[in-house]
Amino acid sequence: MIPRSRRAALWERVPGGRDGRLMLWVAFVDRIGSGLWAAVSVLYFTYVAGLSVTQVGTLVATAGAVGIAGAPVGGKIADRLPLTRVLVVFQILRALASAALLTTDNYALLLLYSAVGSFGDRSANVLTKLYAARVAGPDRVRYQAVSRTLANAGWAVGGLAAAAALALGTTAAYQWLLAGDALSFVGAALITSRCAEPPSPSRTVATSDDPAPAERARSPWKDRTYLAYVATEAVLFMDDAVFKIGIPLWAVHATDAPHGLVPLLMVLNNLMVVGLQVPLARFGATTPAAHRMLLPLGVIFAAAGLAMAASAIDGAVPATVFLTVSAAVFTLAEMLHATVSWELSIALAPSRAQGSYLGVHGLAQSVQRSAGPLAVTAAIATGPVGWTAFGAIIAVTCCVQHRLVRDRLPRPALSVAPVTVSEH
Repeated sequence: MIPRSRRAALWERVPGGRDGRLMLWVAFVDRIGSGLWAAVSVLYFTYVAGLSVTQVGTLVATAGAVGIAGAPVGGKIADRLPLTRVLVVFQILRALASAALLTTDNYALLLLYSAVGSFGDRSANVLTKLYAARVAGPDRVRYQAVSRTLANAGWAVGGLAAAAALALGTTAAYQWLLAGDALSFVGAALITSRCAEPPSPSRTVATSDDPAPAERARSPWKDRTYLAYVATEAVLFMDDAVFKIGIPLWAVHATDAPHGLVPLLMVLNNLMVVGLQVPLARFGATTPAAHRMLLPLGVIFAAAGLAMAASAIDGAVPATVFLTVSAAVFTLAEMLHATVSWELSIALAPSRAQGSYLGVHGLAQSVQRSAGPLAVTAAIATGPVGWTAFGAIIAVTCCVQHRLVRDRLPRPALSVAPVTVSEH
């Protein structure tokens, strides 16, 4: 156990000061609610709302499609309005959307409320990332690592609570879990409202001594290099589909590993992120370091694909060993990519348009949510060769990204004007 005095000292050293620490609590509380709902959402719509399998699938797909617009819209708004206030609004929107699901079993309304919630979720995600970049400054990589660690811990807490509630199997249990999800967003909004507005290079106070404003920052939609970078990111984020779909289906249908291994591999993923995300952040603590990490990251992805392919070997013991190795290596790739992606997505964005650029970057995860499951199921369908190709394709994409962004990195990653608007 770490002594309380040492834990307090470590907490005080979190980048961003008081506001940075408050935003970490936002991530923790937010993810508790997400953990409560993610585990039971499909079951709620099936057993409580009485929807068919087709209706549930359509609802989830439609909500996800609407959510794609949330990241760029939220980022664009944050370049024009006070970030803290905008984030509070989107968190309240998420709370209202979740609470509204409790009021009806009408399919059209459930579809509408789910879509609104998905839009708010993707918007809040990119706004929280933007706040971290502004409040933590040059220590943003370490801050994001701490934030991701606490977010995973919150998700685990919510997931455990959901598992306990599911043991009851009653309608009331499902409804209380959904209510808890809504309350988590209310809590996140309340904590966010206590945060000061971070410095924003896009909202400055000019004086007579200041030089003339620079040329207006280009739109990310006209920045071909950044758009190509986002496209490669959509491929690198596919490790998410590996854990949500790939490992469970592959383990059950194509290997001799015991079915009980699947939840243990999910636990392994969570524990590795909680324990190692912060120490691994040092490998991408600067823009050049993050850029260099792309090449070994490709090797790690390729190794993870090979280990998954090898798990098809006959026998429960070797299958278990290779599946465990694959899960561990994919998790290592996930953590390193999170650090690299966090740094490069900001370093490639003009300081006066960070919100818009990060909003476009958020599309990578949204696209992956649709394309990832298709890629993973294709790998499963083609067997060991498919998983080998899956890892190899992501590895090649790492190399492509390394070459693509090389000429955009020499400039400073984050530049904040000395006089900024205060909103608190």
